[in-house]
Amino acid sequence: MLLKLESWFDKYADAIGNLSAFLLILMLINVFYDAIMRYFFRSGSIALQEMEWHLFALTFLFGISYCLKEDGHVRVDIIYDRLPTKAKAAINILGTIFLLLPLCFLIVNGSIDFVKESYMLHEISGDPGGLTHRYLIKAMIPLSFVMVIISAGGFMLHNINMFLGLEREKPHNIEDDVL
Repeated sequence: MLLKLESWFDKYADAIGNLSAFLLILMLINVFYDAIMRYFFRSGSIALQEMEWHLFALTFLFGISYCLKEDGHVRVDIIYDRLPTKAKAAINILGTIFLLLPLCFLIVNGSIDFVKESYMLHEISGDPGGLTHRYLIKAMIPLSFVMVIISAGGFMLHNINMFLGLEREKPHNIEDDVL
């Protein structure tokens, strides 16, 4: 049962990772188009430049959930790498409960008023020709941290399974044959 639930969380995080990858491609297209227009045709757009930052923010904010699932966050701990699997799992579970989840709840709680204020003020870009509806990008902050909370559930479940000695069958990776 725990392994099936972990599989569901992994599929969720993979979908978020695919969304981040798609947003990254959109950002690259946007940057490419904007650079071509600006440098070859002397025609720039403030809205396109702002869209670059918005797409970058979305890629980063949504990518956090996927990175957690892949255990891709930076660790600067020479002791952690030498610990047995159960100890690593225990550290990850405790770190998620006492550090990650409280931080996520704090950010979600603190950013909702930030979004509400932007919506109530009908906040727009300060630059002429910039994007309107700034509350939409600000709303992605609490949304992305809700997604991190969901991914943290999967990360904890994965570590509980590791602690209990349960392992899922991993799909065969062709790169393993090369190495």
